[in-house]
Amino acid sequence: MIFFILITFLFVLATFFNLLFLPKLSHKSNTNELVSVMVPMRNEERNVKGLVESIREITHSPVEFILLDDGSTDRTRELLTECTKGDPRFKIIDGTPLPDGWVGKVHACRELSRHASGSYYLYLDADVRVSPSIIEKVLYQMKRYGSGLVTGFPRFPIPTPLSKMLVPFQHFLVYFHLPLFVSNQTTKRAFTAAHGAFMFFRKEAYDDCGGHEAVKSSLLEDVHISRKVKEKGWKVTLVNNSFDVTCHMYDTDKEVWEGFMKNVYIGTGRSPVSVVLLTLFYSIFYITPLPLALYGLVQGEWSYSLPLLSIWLQTFMIDLASNQSKWHFLLIPFASLAFIVIMWASMLRGLKKQGYTWKGRTYS
Repeated sequence: MIFFILITFLFVLATFFNLLFLPKLSHKSNTNELVSVMVPMRNEERNVKGLVESIREITHSPVEFILLDDGSTDRTRELLTECTKGDPRFKIIDGTPLPDGWVGKVHACRELSRHASGSYYLYLDADVRVSPSIIEKVLYQMKRYGSGLVTGFPRFPIPTPLSKMLVPFQHFLVYFHLPLFVSNQTTKRAFTAAHGAFMFFRKEAYDDCGGHEAVKSSLLEDVHISRKVKEKGWKVTLVNNSFDVTCHMYDTDKEVWEGFMKNVYIGTGRSPVSVVLLTLFYSIFYITPLPLALYGLVQGEWSYSLPLLSIWLQTFMIDLASNQSKWHFLLIPFASLAFIVIMWASMLRGLKKQGYTWKGRTYS
């Protein structure tokens, strides 16, 4: 029992130390170089107005906004034209048919790059909202680290039960398992994390790595293109952008399930061994502490609650850093269980070659 308590306490210390190397967006850098802000959009009528209103307030100049309608069947194209009318910084383009072997979003991002004129490329998702000073803040970190790419995991609103379990778990996995000092200070490709909703490239780095064409068939294109950037000798800097960038990833539990289903198993490298090891790890250290604490409460053994208090403290630190709801840390045992369930579901779908469905398209 003492050994178990010690391990969970070490997790707290390791996470605290790791978060010290997560750069905050607290300084600004000015440049007169053009930044191209690009957004692929497919059936995003619910996000058009909010997105346009958000990026229109960006204070950096010069800037161009390129929005691509990727074969939407709703009012996305109509609303884009309506909401951007009269602002010459906006360019609306229509996507071309999806070629064989390409993932829809990756192809849309490649198409966007062909219309960009900037020295820097900022790729956003349609459900992202940013602070007006976001570009100046990211440029500061890019110049400070000499990076070819700056990315980060935004703040995630969590409106549904499943989103409360799984969406903030992205922060937990990265800030706990990824050694941020190694990730940000070296070009070792094995130590890489990225979030596709916010990718800020130096144009030279984007071109050097082959752009999105280099990862055309990837469902985890954000991580894979980040590794391509590192392979070419550029640093990839993971920053804490959660106070300047918000990503409304999912509105329903069905969207949460489909979104994580297509990414989780691929994120393990399609490795059943990794799935088994992660299942054992999270079952032992992040699910077991809850029944153990309840047993200790019944038996009057307060020490049995220490592992639960440790993982709560660890999660609270991550929630605090990622601008998440302050009570969310209480859910970590249930979040771990949900992560295990969807990881296995994703693996079984992959092994059966049933494909993953997203935005009306099915991928293997």
